Amino acid sequence: QEDLEALIAEFQNLDAKKTQVIESSCPPPSPRLNGSLSAHPEKDELILFGGEYFNGQKTYLYNELYVYNIRKNSWSKVEIPNPPPRRCAHQAAVVPTAGGQLWVFGGEFASPNGEQFYHYKDLWVLHLATKTWEQIKASGGPSGRSGHRMVACKRQLIIFGGFHESARDYIYYNDVYAFNLDSFTWSKLAPSGIGPAPRSGCQMATTPEGGIIIYGGYSKQRIKKDVDKGTLHTDMFLLKTEGAGREEDKWAWSRLNPSGVKPTPRSGFSVAIGSNNRSLLFGGVHDEEEEESIEGDFFNDIYFYDIRKNRWFPGQLKGPKSEKRKRRRGRHGEAEGAGDEEMEKQPPQGPVEIVKEVVAEDGTVMTIKQVISGPAEEKERSESEEDEEDGALGQQVEPCPRSNAMLAVKHGVLYVYGGMFEVGDRQFTLSDLYSIDLHKMEEWKVLVEMDPKAQEWLEESESDEEEDDMEGAEGGEEEEESSEEESEDEGGEEQHPSVQPDEKHADYLSRTEQYWIKLARSNMGPDAKEKKVVKVAHAMAKTFYEDSV
Repeated sequence: QEDLEALIAEFQNLDAKKTQVIESSCPPPSPRLNGSLSAHPEKDELILFGGEYFNGQKTYLYNELYVYNIRKNSWSKVEIPNPPPRRCAHQAAVVPTAGGQLWVFGGEFASPNGEQFYHYKDLWVLHLATKTWEQIKASGGPSGRSGHRMVACKRQLIIFGGFHESARDYIYYNDVYAFNLDSFTWSKLAPSGIGPAPRSGCQMATTPEGGIIIYGGYSKQRIKKDVDKGTLHTDMFLLKTEGAGREEDKWAWSRLNPSGVKPTPRSGFSVAIGSNNRSLLFGGVHDEEEEESIEGDFFNDIYFYDIRKNRWFPGQLKGPKSEKRKRRRGRHGEAEGAGDEEMEKQPPQGPVEIVKEVVAEDGTVMTIKQVISGPAEEKERSESEEDEEDGALGQQVEPCPRSNAMLAVKHGVLYVYGGMFEVGDRQFTLSDLYSIDLHKMEEWKVLVEMDPKAQEWLEESESDEEEDDMEGAEGGEEEEESSEEESEDEGGEEQHPSVQPDEKHADYLSRTEQYWIKLARSNMGPDAKEKKVVKVAHAMAKTFYEDSV
């Protein structure tokens, strides 16, 4: 903890050397997740603050402020003296006061090796008109935390939940605090009724009457020494006050039982408020937790919750192509409900990627990835692959499945920036930007493209000397192509050599052996023994052959 505080102080000293506001146009921000994206209340701008990036060896935290100009589709970086220290998993809320204010609370800082965490309990306001940061020091606020949720409700900021993690232990919260935007004072609410269990990463939205909706989230608990069990929450609550939003008003929790097609269980989803009293949820991941490992199904779907009707419904594109598949999936979700086993059977959007663990005879484990089309949907799938490869021809495009993305809504248009997905042990952090008109729901537009395959990824086994300098790397911008691992391929453009009709396994192997050896070598690195590489290559070829015939 002391080391982290020293590191944070060191970064703040560097920030303190900035004495004037410098605004400069810049390329799109580097890849990141768990930052905040907020719509400016008066201008056609989105404000991106903070976030994190992991390159396989090192965790980078940010406190840069970027502004996206919607009309010009351009980015600028705004350097403002004395900003909040670097952080991710914080919360930001915008209020229209005095030309617009961006309020930021909490979040976390991680050590470069990602093993220690410092949780903030500070409150900051960015005055958008004067471009100045101000730390608001008021006692009685929430304890240090990240993964909490915060919304502006009437003249208050309301904060719920989150978690705190130390080297030895962790705790999840379900407390509620209010910060009064007129008196600049904190109060801890004590609502009556039974509220949500402790959780982080939930959906929190305001109702037109000044109530607050809580949906879903994630928590974990220790079931025995060194074994934790994660819970994906799918329940929903309403927190409302009887009065006009004064501090002395009494608040009460009640359970909501919404109708419609509820989101399938997931964590790491992103949330925003759309128009017409609808809050929305995008993406996320459903993790299969085994004793030793976690495999995740990532999503890129949208669900709307209509606050007035107390009803969920999936967002379905009305665009010209590939819609039958989505509608079929929507009905499937309704028929099956949100059962975990049923959910796993739902086809993800786009081509289906199967990531297989292949174990060679000596116990070496390799992952290979395969793109599979179901027979009935062969044609749709192949179209979908072309779409992802070439959005320029006016074909359907969509953000790839991801969790922990950043969302904002401006003028009824949803913007989705960054986030991450995993393939095997490798994490891909994104820096792309997509938008969709929530009124029309016709098609996604790509505003900033990104090729995840171009991202560097440093294996843990590589020597520490190869690590980037902490300041200089700025999150490992995509300067160098990493090794051509097949399993990196997120869109499924590259295919393994296909099995020819009636081809025997031995013939297939002799014809494609060099391909599999090259693939195994690129996965295992230059130091792996040739004998082992060949063994793994044969195991991969055999698995692929058996799956294909």
